[in-house]
Amino acid sequence: MKVIVIGHGMVGHKFVETLASSMPAAQLTVLCEEPRPAYDRVHLSEYFAGRSADELTLVAPGFFERHNIALKLNARAAAIDRVAKTVRLASGAVLGYDKLVLATGSSPFVPPIPGRERADCFVYRTIEDLEAMQECGARSRSGVVVGGGLLGLECAKALRDMGLSAHVVEFAPRLMAVQVDDPGARVLRGRIEELGVTVHTHKNTQEIVDGDQARHRMRFADGTHLETDMIVFSAGIRPRDELARAAGLATGPRGGVAIDDRCLTSDTDIYAIGECAAWNGQLFGLVAPGYDMARTAARHLAGQAAAFTGAGLSTKLKLLGVDVASIGDAHGSTPDSRSYQFLDERKQVYKKIVVSGCGKRLLGAVLVGDAGEYGTLLQAMLNQTELPESPEFMILPQADGKSRPALGVAALPATAQVCSCNDVSKGALCAAVADGATTLAALKAATCAGTTCGGCVPLVTQVLNAELEKQGVAVSNHICEHFPYSRQELFHLVRVGRIRTFAELLSRHGNGLGCEICKPTAANILASTWNDFVLKPEHASLQDTNDYFLGNIQKDGTYSVVPRMPGGEVTADGLIAVGQVARKYGLYTKITGGQRIDLFGARLEQLPQIWEELIAAGFESGHAYGKALRTVKSCVGSTWCRYGVGDSVGFAIALENRYKGLRTPHKVKFGVSGCTRECAEAQGKDVGLIATDKGWNLYVCGNGGMKPRHAELLASNLTEDQVVQLVDRFLMFYVRTADRLQRTSTWRENLEGGLDYLKQVVVEDKLGIAAELEADMQHVVDTYVCEWKHAVTDPATRKRFRHFVNSDAADANVVFMPERGQVRPATPEERQRRIIPIAARSA
Repeated sequence: MKVIVIGHGMVGHKFVETLASSMPAAQLTVLCEEPRPAYDRVHLSEYFAGRSADELTLVAPGFFERHNIALKLNARAAAIDRVAKTVRLASGAVLGYDKLVLATGSSPFVPPIPGRERADCFVYRTIEDLEAMQECGARSRSGVVVGGGLLGLECAKALRDMGLSAHVVEFAPRLMAVQVDDPGARVLRGRIEELGVTVHTHKNTQEIVDGDQARHRMRFADGTHLETDMIVFSAGIRPRDELARAAGLATGPRGGVAIDDRCLTSDTDIYAIGECAAWNGQLFGLVAPGYDMARTAARHLAGQAAAFTGAGLSTKLKLLGVDVASIGDAHGSTPDSRSYQFLDERKQVYKKIVVSGCGKRLLGAVLVGDAGEYGTLLQAMLNQTELPESPEFMILPQADGKSRPALGVAALPATAQVCSCNDVSKGALCAAVADGATTLAALKAATCAGTTCGGCVPLVTQVLNAELEKQGVAVSNHICEHFPYSRQELFHLVRVGRIRTFAELLSRHGNGLGCEICKPTAANILASTWNDFVLKPEHASLQDTNDYFLGNIQKDGTYSVVPRMPGGEVTADGLIAVGQVARKYGLYTKITGGQRIDLFGARLEQLPQIWEELIAAGFESGHAYGKALRTVKSCVGSTWCRYGVGDSVGFAIALENRYKGLRTPHKVKFGVSGCTRECAEAQGKDVGLIATDKGWNLYVCGNGGMKPRHAELLASNLTEDQVVQLVDRFLMFYVRTADRLQRTSTWRENLEGGLDYLKQVVVEDKLGIAAELEADMQHVVDTYVCEWKHAVTDPATRKRFRHFVNSDAADANVVFMPERGQVRPATPEERQRRIIPIAARSA
C-alpha cells in the first residue's frame, strides 16, 4: 500500500512512527516543505537560549533508513487529484497514493494591520523564522510581540533571551484569555512584568509606520503609540486547509478539514490529523490531541480498532519561567459549579479549582506561579474521582504538619491515562508489572510510558511500587546493587564503624567495585561525618565531575567559579577584586538569585590561578558545586531598613560562616529576614529565619525550586544562641536520616509523624540525641578548611587541573561568542561554521 503524508511536523512524525511499527510493509512517502525534518515546536523558544536545531529534532538517527521511508525535504504539495489519487508537488513532480494523510498543521494569523509587511516584521513558526529574528535582534534594542496567548508569551521569552527590551501587545483585556481567568491573568501579568517584559492589554493596533526613536511606531486605537525595532506577530493560528478546499473536501464551520472519529475526511482514502483537522467542528491547537489523532489514523489504516473521541484543552506550561496550568472547565461555566481560590499576592501565586455543585467532582482548575498539583488534579478530573471532604486543601499551602489530601494511585481506575504522550493507561502498567516488569526501566521498555517527556515518571513509579506491594514483593530501598542498604543505613554504618574510606566500606558492607550511584553517596556521607578534604587520594575518585574539580561544569566544558559572599555582603575592595579576575580571564559574570557573583567560562587549567587571586582578596569557595550549604540570603535588616527589627545581615553572615562546608544529602539554602515583610524569602528556604520584636522565628523544609514548598514554623521567639542550637540539631538529623539526593522538603514530606515528630526530635529531644547532633556539627565547624585553598596549596591535588594528562595545552574546542558586552558559549551551528574563537584569554 502506498501512503503519502503531507506535512512533517510533530503530529506528522508521530503518525509516521506509529504506522512504521503497526504496518511496516506500507510504502510510506513523507512530504516536508521545510528544509529539515520534524522538530520540537513546543520548545522552539529554547533556540534563542542556545539549543540548536539538531537538539530540537524529533527524528532518531537512521529512522527513515531503518523503516525504508522516503522523506522529501523542501517538497511543497501544490494540489491533490482525488480521482487520479495523485499529489502534485510545486516542483511539478506527481506522486500516486492509495491512502493520503494531511498533516499540514496551521499558519500564523497576521491581523490586517496597515504596515504589517514592513521589513523586520516577523511571524513565529519555523526555525527559519527564528533565524531571521536572530539576525534582526543583533541590530535591535527592542521588540514587540503582537499576541498575549501561549505562543506569544513564548515569543516574548525569545526576545528577552536575545537581550532586547521586550513588550507584549494584546487586544483582549488579559493575557491567555482562553486558558486562565481574570485573577490568574493578573498574577501571570505581575510575574511576567517582574521578569522585565512590559505588557500592554486592551490595545488595538491601527497601523505601523516609521518611528522617531526606533524603526517602527505602532499606533493604537486609544491614541497611544509604542516604538520598537522589531515586531513579531503571534496572534493565533489558522488551519492550513487550502489543499483540502481546492480538492473539494468538506471543511469545518471555523475552517479545518472535517474528520470523523477515525480521522477520515469526506474522502475515505484521505485522513487529516493535527491542527489542520476539525473534529465535530472543533479545532485543536495543542500537540497532545494531535498525537491522539495521529495514533488513531495510523491504527485505523493498519486495520486496528481505533477512534478519536475528542480531547480536553488541559495544559501545563512554563512561560518565561512562570508555571501556568489550565484544566478542564477553568472558567467555571458549568451550571451550579463552585470554586475554591487561593491567592498569594506577595509570592505571585494563584490557584483555583472548580467543583460540581455537590462538591464531589472536579470540573476544572487554574494554576499560576506554582503548578505542582497539576498531575493530581488532572487525574481527578479525567477519572471523575470523588474528591476529599475538604477539596480546598488540595491547593492550599501545607501548614501545621498536616499532609495535603492526595488521591493516590489506588483511587485511579484501570482506564486512567498515566502517560499521554504514548497513551499508556494504569491498567496497561499493572498488566506489565504482572508480566514481570518489576523495575522502572523494564516497565518503560514494556509500555513506553515515561520515555518521551518524562513528566509521568513519578506517577509510573507509584503504580509500579503499589503493584509490587500487592504481589507481596518488598520494594527495595537499597542504594544500588553494591550495597544492600539505604543511604540512612549506610550513614550509620560509617559513623558507628568509624569507617573512613570507600574501600573499607565496600569490603565490610558491600560487594563488587561500586558505581556512579554509591560512590558519590559514600563520598557525601564520609564528608558529612568526618569532614575530610574531598580530594584526598582515597576520596577523589568517588566524586562526580563538579566535586572533583571544585566547580560547576557548564554546557561547553568550561567551569563556573562562585566565591562565597556570606549573607550577600561584600566590600568595595572585594567587588573590585572579583571584577579584576573576571576581566583578566575573560569570564562572564552574573549576579545569582542567592546574592552571589557567578563567574562563567573558566577553563580547567585556569581554575587554580583564579582561586588563588580570589583567595588573596579574602574570598573562599562558595561550594556552588557541592551538596552542601550554598547561600544564606538576607535583607538589609535593622542596620539600614526602617522596618527592620533584627540584624538579618549580621546573623546571616554568622550562620553562613558556621555551616559553610557542611556536606548534606542535597544542597541547602538559608534565608534571614529582618522583619515579617520577608524580603529574603526565608519561608521558601531549607532553613529560614524571620525577626520579630520577640526574637527569631525558625522555619524549616521550604523549597523554592522545581517543586516549591512553603517552609513550616519549627520554633518561635528564639535568641540567636537558641537558633544555632536548633539548626545544628535539624541539619545533622537531616544528614543522618535523609535518602540520597533528597531535599529537606521531600525528606519532611516522607517523615513519619510529620512536623510534630520533627519538633519532638529537634526541639524537645525526644530521642535523646540532641547532644550528639550538636557535637557532630561542632566537629564540622572546628575542622573546616577552604577546599579551594587546600587544592591550590597541595601540589598533588593541583596536578589534576589540566585538560590533557600529558600536556599543559588548553582545550582548543572552547569557543566563545560576544553577547551584551560579555561572552557566551558558541552554539553547535556556530562551531560548524568554523567561527574563529575570541582571542585566547590570559592564563
